[in-house]
Parts: sequence; structure tokens; C-alpha cells
Amino acid sequence: MYDTNYHRADTVLSATSKLVSAEDGKYLAGGQTLIPTMKQRLAAPSDLVDVSGVEEMRGIAVRGNTITIGASCTHAEVASSAEVTGLIPALAALAGGIGDPAVRARGTIGGSIANNDPAADYPAACLGLGATIITDKREIAADDFFVGMFETALDENEIITSVNFPAPTKAAYAKFPNPASRYAMVGVMAAQAADGVRVAVTGAGSDGVFRHADMEAALGSDWSAAAAEGVATDPGNMMADIHGSSEYRAHLVGVMAGRAVDNS
Repeated sequence: MYDTNYHRADTVLSATSKLVSAEDGKYLAGGQTLIPTMKQRLAAPSDLVDVSGVEEMRGIAVRGNTITIGASCTHAEVASSAEVTGLIPALAALAGGIGDPAVRARGTIGGSIANNDPAADYPAACLGLGATIITDKREIAADDFFVGMFETALDENEIITSVNFPAPTKAAYAKFPNPASRYAMVGVMAAQAADGVRVAVTGAGSDGVFRHADMEAALGSDWSAAAAEGVATDPGNMMADIHGSSEYRAHLVGVMAGRAVDNS
């Protein structure tokens, strides 16, 4: 690793102030992506601003039909939360399937969303459930937040403080995981709410997480596994790598969508 300056923030304001004053700083929450990247010498931030102890970014609260999750909450906290399990069990199940126990104990929801890895689970949860991402500056609808592979609508130095998830009528997440990394080769969040159906796909799209409009239309007319599996996905828009071809991933989208509907 390269030399770096470490700072521990105790408020959101102190975190943003420390980052603004740094030459090339990065926020550090769980560090499940940033630290390995630094160890491989693929990133060399001048400063790390640790936000894991910022109280404003912690906690889980239910307000009416919406659950608010602090950005520094770990995957394990989301998975074991009685509030999340009670209001949106699909979200708790998704969090419980991320990585392994060590990753779930350290990784955070805010870090995952901000990184927007094309195979991460939380982007599908946000997009599929119609979440709103809260930052120190504004509120951003999930539809506007994820703009490309490893790319979000966050401005420089902007930090996620919490995420609001409205409770769906029905929802489930189904993932075909890479057996080594547990990242999604294909993951599908299918949700039914009063304003319609949302289907978000992660791990497969060549430009990262995306909503599947044809799947949404089919499930809006017939909420069934058969309807989901009957929708074709264009392989031309899918990723291809050593783990699976674009055609394979396109096929898995329908299979995972069907399983999600069956489990909802």
C-alpha cells in the first residue's frame, strides 16, 4: 500500500470538511472494496476519512410505510434488523446473502451503493424497491442515482448519509452467485407496489444495474414465474467474462426473475 493520511470523523460536517481539504481523499466506511484496491496498488488516496463512527449515518428507523437505513449500517445489521425483516423481508434476505460473514460484518450499505459495483446486490435493491438515496446535500431517486458501471450521480465530496426504502406489497430477490466471490452473476429484485411493478437486474448488464422494462410490463399483467421466464432478454446488453457468456446471463435473468416472483 502507498502512504496515506488517516482521519476519523465524528460528524458528517467534519467528514466533508476533511475530504475537501485533502489533496485526493476518499471516504472510508467498511473498506471492503477500497482497502483491497489500495493493497493491490490500484488506488493511492492521499487521505482516508473514516466515517464508520459518525452517529448521523447509523441506525434503522421505520416511519409509516418507509424504512430509513443509515449509510454506515453493515450488511449484517440490515440482515438481522427486526424492522427491516418486518417491513421489507426481501431486503433483509438480500443483505444476508452478501459475501461471507466477515464481509457482512464490515461492509456497509452506503459504501456498496456509492461504489456501484456492477455485480453488487444493494443497487438492485435500491432500483427495484424505488429507494431514495439521502446525501449531505440532497435526495436522489434511485432511478437517477445509478448512471453507469461504477458511476453514480454523486458530486465530488458528496456523501450518502442514509437510504429510504418504501415498503412494497410483494418483493423478493433471487441471485445466482459466483461460487468464489458470492457476487451476483445475475441478481434480480422483483417488487410489486401500489404504483406498479419494478424489476431491477444486477450482475448482468454491460453498463451495470438496470430496470427491465419488458419484465415489468409482463409481471404487471401477470405476477407469475411463468410470465417472468417468458420474457426474452437481449444478450447484446449483457456482460460476458470467464464466468459466463452474455447468452448465459440473458437466460439467467429470466430464471432468477421467476424465482424471485415465486418467493415473493
